Order: sequence, then C-alpha cells, then structure tokens
Amino acid sequence: MRVPETAASGTGTETSPPDSVRTGVGTGAGPRAFLARLNTPAVRTRLGALAGVVILAVLLWRLGTGVLVDGLRRIDGPSLLAALGIGLVTTVFSAWRWALVARGLRIRLPLLPAVADYYRALFLNAALPGGVLGDVHRAVRHGQSTGDLGRGVRSVVLERAAGQLALFAAGAVMLLTMPSPVRDDIRQTAPLAGLAALGACAVVLALRMNRPTPSRRGRALRSALAEAREGLLSRRNGPGVLVSSAVVLAGYLAMFVLAARVAGVGAAVTELLPLAVLALLAMSLPLNVGGWGPREGVAAWAFGAAGLGAGRGLTVAVVYGVLSLAASLPGVIVLVVRWYAGLRAGRRTAATTTAPAAPAPVPAPVPHAQDAPDRAPFEPNRAPLAPNYAPLPPPEASIEKYAPKESTRLTRSSLPFSAEPSEGRPMTPESV
Repeated sequence: MRVPETAASGTGTETSPPDSVRTGVGTGAGPRAFLARLNTPAVRTRLGALAGVVILAVLLWRLGTGVLVDGLRRIDGPSLLAALGIGLVTTVFSAWRWALVARGLRIRLPLLPAVADYYRALFLNAALPGGVLGDVHRAVRHGQSTGDLGRGVRSVVLERAAGQLALFAAGAVMLLTMPSPVRDDIRQTAPLAGLAALGACAVVLALRMNRPTPSRRGRALRSALAEAREGLLSRRNGPGVLVSSAVVLAGYLAMFVLAARVAGVGAAVTELLPLAVLALLAMSLPLNVGGWGPREGVAAWAFGAAGLGAGRGLTVAVVYGVLSLAASLPGVIVLVVRWYAGLRAGRRTAATTTAPAAPAPVPAPVPHAQDAPDRAPFEPNRAPLAPNYAPLPPPEASIEKYAPKESTRLTRSSLPFSAEPSEGRPMTPESV
C-alpha cells in the first residue's frame, strides 16, 4: 500500500514542508530577485531618465525658467542652418568611421547607407530617453541585415568607443593645459590616476602570464581585443579612424562654441573649450532624457566656477541641446522613407500571397460517335469530317456491369424445372 504525502501522528495529520523551506533555498530569493529585476535594461533606462528629470527640475527650481526661455528665444534661422552644416560634417565622418570599423570586422558597409543609419540613430538618441537607444537600434538593425548580429553589434560598440577615447584623450590635454575650473584638481590627480592605470595593467598581464590554460572568459577577451586592434588600430583603418574622430570632436566643440555665441557669451574660445569638454563628458553618463540632464548641470556648475554665471551656463547647454536636435532632424526623413518603403514592401507581399490563382484552361470536349445526332441535315458543300481515333476513357467498373440483363433473367425463368412460376400458373407436367 502506498504511503500518502501526509503522515499520521498522535495529534493529527501533518503536511510535509516544501523543498524551499526544508533546504533553506527560498530565504534569500527575495532580495536577489529584486536586484535582478533592477538590473534589466528597461529599468536602468527608466531610472536614468528619472535622474535626468530630477536634475532638470532642480536646475529650473534654483535658477528659474527665465534662462530656459531666454535661450530658446535667441535661436534664429542662421544658427539653425549653421547647426545643420556642422551636423552634416560630423555625421558623415562618424559614418565613415563606422564603415572603417565594420570593414576591420569583415563586414561590408557602404558609406551612403551608413550616413542614413547614423542620422536615424542620432535623432532617436535625441528624442528617446537614455541617449543611446538610437545606437542600440542601429547595432541591431545592422547585425540583422548582415546576418551576423554579434559582429554587427560589436562594430557599433567599437565605433562609439573610438569616439569616447578621442574625447577622453583630447579632453585630458585641454583640461591640463587650458585654464578651467578643474585644471588644478586634474593636475593633482593625473599622476595618481596614471600610476593606478599602470598598476592595473601590470596585474592583468601577470595574471595572464601565470595562467596555464586560458579560460573561456579569457579566450573571449582575447578575441574582443583582436577585433578591436583590427578595427581601430590596424595599419589600414588606424589613420582613417584617427582623422574621423578628430573631425567629429572638432564639430562637437564648434557646436558648443556656436551655442555659447547664440546665448550671448563673449568669452574667448580657449576659455570655452574646457567647459565644452566637461559638458560633453557629462553627456556620456546614462542619466539623461535624450541627452538632457547631466549636461545642463555640469555646464551650470562649470560656468559658475569660471565666473561666467551658472544661469548663463544653463542657457548655453539648453541652446546646445536644441541645436543638436536640429542637426539630427534629417533622421526624421530617413525614418519616414524607410517606413514607407517597408509599408509598400509589406503590401506587395500581401498582394502576392493573397491573389487568387488563375484557373486552369478547360480543354474543349472531344466529339465522339455516340454524341453525334441521329439525323444530320444533308450539306453538299460541307467536307466530310475526319474520323476521330482518340481513345475513349475506360468505362468505370460497377455492379451493373456484372448484373444479369433483363432478357437473360427472363430466359432463365422459362427453362425447365424453373422454380419461378410462369404467367402466374402452377407448374404441371404438361407445361414441362
């Protein structure tokens, strides 16, 4: 007899506790599940957008909305045209850098489609929270179009990393040599940061040399470093990546100087460049709403520390954001054209799949001898019909073929010793 799940005892029946209670596994599942849920990309994007909104709200609360309105009022037609021109130069060179990196990863990417995709990504970055969703969309679409999603994503990541490295290198030189609110602090911390970086590189190198067999993570890291070296530092791609990154960074700085001039800041360019570098570095933080948030906060602090006024720094940052959005507006045209092309392709495919098939032609009936009329009118001028020797279809087998005919049945009925009566009279010897 099978023992049930409940065990009888002296006081009654007791149910066995669940496995999670017996083993103690479920005691820490709550915090781990909560942290895992917070670590999702959607939650991180929402938290970053919320942080950007909080920063903007604090700035407007402390400095008022007058600086925002004043910055928007100063934007005119010539400044928008200048922003479109600067944006065209930076977008073309950024797309060229992307094409070079993709070629280093053995992916074919023509320049014109790369420019269109880059414009679309710039507009999505400026219009959607997080500031990177356009690049994510560009990476996924490029990977799907090439048939290798991983390699397409890595090409976009390496291209963006090249831009950030150029910004860090040029920014470090500017902040160390040009007057800025953070020059003294950077000069004090730069040697310590350099020694820490060298120590970290030495530790990593020692661990790799002492490891007998490379692990799976080590092989993946080695493959990623090989791809980065081929895409960014090879003899064929290195000069192009360097030139394009320098031109793109110069365009971003020129856009910031243009925004400062539109906002009415008359400081020298050498004084504005370190402030622009600080604002651009703040834009790389994923705590923004379409790029808004940390840029405005850092610009207000940097302009205030430089003696130019925190309100003026917020105005410059707002004007820069509006000009950058105007420079990315060709991405709207790319989105509309791609959407319309996809809609037409979908309609064409639907029409092809739902169109009824053309009916097969019905062959003309072949006249047979039995289909001719019994009596045809005499036509002397009519040529005689040629005989038709087309084979007739075999007759279908049925029960009627093997059934006796009526004449045969009657003949059998009149045979001697027939069991069936004839004309309703009884069978007699005379009839035999």
